[in-house]
Amino acid sequence: MTHETLVSDSLAPAPRPSLLTTDRDFWHGSELNLDAYLARLGLSGDLPPTLDTLRALHRAHLAAIPFENLQIVLERPIPLDVPALVDKMVLRSRGGYCYEQNLLLAAALDRLGFSVTGFAARVLSGGTGAPRPATHALLRVDLEEGPWLADVGFGGGLLEPLPLSDGHQEIQGGWGLRLDRVSEVGEDEWLLRSFDGRGWNPLYSFSATAMVRQDYAVFSHHLVTHPRSPFRGRLVVQRIGPGAHRMLMDTTLTTAAPDGTRTEREVPVEEVGQVLQEVFGIGLDQHERAVVEERLREFTRT
Repeated sequence: MTHETLVSDSLAPAPRPSLLTTDRDFWHGSELNLDAYLARLGLSGDLPPTLDTLRALHRAHLAAIPFENLQIVLERPIPLDVPALVDKMVLRSRGGYCYEQNLLLAAALDRLGFSVTGFAARVLSGGTGAPRPATHALLRVDLEEGPWLADVGFGGGLLEPLPLSDGHQEIQGGWGLRLDRVSEVGEDEWLLRSFDGRGWNPLYSFSATAMVRQDYAVFSHHLVTHPRSPFRGRLVVQRIGPGAHRMLMDTTLTTAAPDGTRTEREVPVEEVGQVLQEVFGIGLDQHERAVVEERLREFTRT
């Protein structure tokens, strides 16, 4: 077998390569009702694409919009287009899970002029050590100071953006966080851990591979429909802030502190709607409350 070597002088000039994708508007920030979003967060004024603005948005978003999977409990679809996210989490004062939360934040950051890249993470908290699929969304935001991680959709992780820097650790509102480069799965893999007052516990790992909204739509469909999804067959609502992480799992309301102390109480099914309103700021109408109560009786039936 013979091989011919192609000589560049013998070839006609190659055409300019076409774009990898014809859509570069990954986050659709132009579709965001920015004034309504900022009002929901309690923010106003000039918001240039700086670290101070990123921190302010991150803190305010977490304080205003809780983590919750009520759409799945109510057996309703979870659209991820920006107008639907605004309608649900901004105009109707509901919460959402990671894809909803971080896509809404990405649209806001994009609208304000930030450079945003989506990542996917493998949730490790509560696991046995076996590999898990990458089903969590988080964001990388590039600033003059370097790359930062933003994540308002985990329920119990970052309060503020974290520098994407190997070995970086800090305390946010009493919560200890540490980020390390690891190599269990790949060369460009990172691990985020939290400190519970006694030791470091893994939250999630991720690689620096870019994701787009279409990827998250596929991941979200899996979590909504797969029978072993952690969001099917139970109610999960969370809110984390300085000094306290509150979580309602079905009818168990848990409050955890950064030092590892926890308190739990059982909530009667008929009072869950009141807890959603008073503790998490989620208002349901009478019909929605009735459906949630019925589903909770199914979930907790022994």
